[in-house]
Amino acid sequence: MSDDPIRITGLTKRFRWTPVLKGLELAVPRGAVFALIGPNGAGKTTTIKILMNILRATSGRAEILGMDSRRLAGRDFTRIGYVSENQEMPDWMTVDYFMAYLRPFYPAWDSELAAQLVRQFNLPGARKLKHLSRGMRMKAALASSLAYRPEVVMLDEPFTGLDPLARDEFIEGLLERSENTTVFISSHDLADIETFASHIAYLDNGRIQFSEELSALSDRFREMEITFDAAPPLPEDWPATWLRPESSAAVIRFTESRYDAERTMAEIRQRFPDARNVSATPVPLRSIFVTVAKAAQSVAA
Repeated sequence: MSDDPIRITGLTKRFRWTPVLKGLELAVPRGAVFALIGPNGAGKTTTIKILMNILRATSGRAEILGMDSRRLAGRDFTRIGYVSENQEMPDWMTVDYFMAYLRPFYPAWDSELAAQLVRQFNLPGARKLKHLSRGMRMKAALASSLAYRPEVVMLDEPFTGLDPLARDEFIEGLLERSENTTVFISSHDLADIETFASHIAYLDNGRIQFSEELSALSDRFREMEITFDAAPPLPEDWPATWLRPESSAAVIRFTESRYDAERTMAEIRQRFPDARNVSATPVPLRSIFVTVAKAAQSVAA
C-alpha cells in the first residue's frame, strides 16, 4: 500500500460530451508542498473537487489519506483542510464566532493555535465575515482550516484577487503552520509558487505532462543561445527536447528541456561545429510554463 497521501489513477471526467480529465495519473508524496499548474480549463479545480468528493469522476480512482474520495464523509474531513477561491462562509458570523462555532466539529481543534492564527493574520475578531476584504476572508478560511492540524490541506486558486501583501501573509502563515502537513495547491501565480513549492505537476489537455520536484525541474530546463559569424539553417535532426527554436542572422536560441551540461554541449557541437559561443541560462518557472504550453499547442496544431 502506498504511503502517498494523495494518489490518482486513470481518472477521467466528462461534462456531458466534453472530456476534462483523460486518464489522469498523479502521486503526491507525504510532506510535500505540491503545486498543480496548467492553463485555464485544464482541469485543476475539477481534480481538487473530485478529491474532495464535491464532484464524481466518470471513471478511475482518486484516493486521499488512503480513502476512496467517493466515500469521504463526516469525520474524514477532520483530517483534511480545504480553501477555495470561491469559499462559502457564514457571512453573518464574526471572525471570533466563526472560529468558536467550528471548534466542536473537530476533535483535534487547537484553541491556542486558532487564537495565534487570528493574531498572526491580523483578523478583526469582532467584525462580521461579510465585511472582510477578500484577502482577509481567505486568511480567515486558512486559519479555520489549519486550527485542527489537518494531515492534508487542499488549496484551490487561493491567491486569486489578493494583493501582494495578503499573498505574502497567506503563504507565510501556511508554511509556518504546515510542517507536518501535505499541501496540495492549484494556482496561476507562478512567481509565488516558485518561492515555496517543493513539487510541481503540469496539467494540460486533461493529462499530466510532467510531475517532479521543483528543484529537478529547474535543473533540466535551460535557455540556450548559440552565436555564429552567420547562423546556419536549423538541422533536420532537431532534438525533440529542444523547444521553441528561434533563429536570427547570427544567433540561434531554444529551450533545452532535458539539460545535461556534457550531453547538451556535445549535441550542440555536433550539429553546429561553427558555433563561436554557447551559453546556458536557468529558466524561471513562468518561462517553463509558457514554453511547455506553446510546445504542446504546436504539437496539437
